[in-house]
Amino acid sequence: MTSWGSLGLVEAGSPLMEQLIFFHDYAMCIMLMIIFFVGVAGVFMIKSSFTDRYVLEENMVEVIWTIVPVFILICLALPSLRLLYLLDESSSPSLTLKVIGHQWYWSYEYSDFKDLEFDSYMIPTEELDMGGYRLLEVDHRAVLPVGVEVRVLVSAADVLHSWTVPGLGVKADAVPGRLNQLSFVIMRSGVWYGQCSEICGANHSFMPIVVEGVSCDSFMNWVGSLVSV
Repeated sequence: MTSWGSLGLVEAGSPLMEQLIFFHDYAMCIMLMIIFFVGVAGVFMIKSSFTDRYVLEENMVEVIWTIVPVFILICLALPSLRLLYLLDESSSPSLTLKVIGHQWYWSYEYSDFKDLEFDSYMIPTEELDMGGYRLLEVDHRAVLPVGVEVRVLVSAADVLHSWTVPGLGVKADAVPGRLNQLSFVIMRSGVWYGQCSEICGANHSFMPIVVEGVSCDSFMNWVGSLVSV
């Protein structure tokens, strides 16, 4: 979670989110430079005695305002394409998590472990513990190990949903009858919150997502405690 009153994006919990934040800041810098240049040029042209409303053409100006935008677009397109490939790439995942969206809760299945699956419901406001986040806390979190590439397969059982965790830089539509794939690596222990980002019905706002990153030892202990039950 980000701190109160901050203007930036949520704190990055994965390398993908770090790259997304870097590209956001990079694009914002270019945009601010364009706004500054156009503003200064506009003010200069308004006040300058060199402004001539009878000038019909100027080849050099036309060349400049054609080439410069092309160069700017190239500077934005190249890192953007690189980032798109990074978001889609899944080389050698060590853990697979299957996520199924329902009206209105999430189901999680750990495919690498037998009989390890559970449903995750939002905790009602009146049942929240002190310090809990309203409309974001769930009764069963998706626990994942830190430093391990995780593959997430996303689908739905009824209507369209969207599994989105901004802090990890991941978002995938949950489509009935189809599996969408994403992958990420959690950099450190922590808790990341998300919500369904596809309007899926009356209780669309009440199916939050909570991903908890823990050490590999803690993850295996957690798996053992659930499998042995």
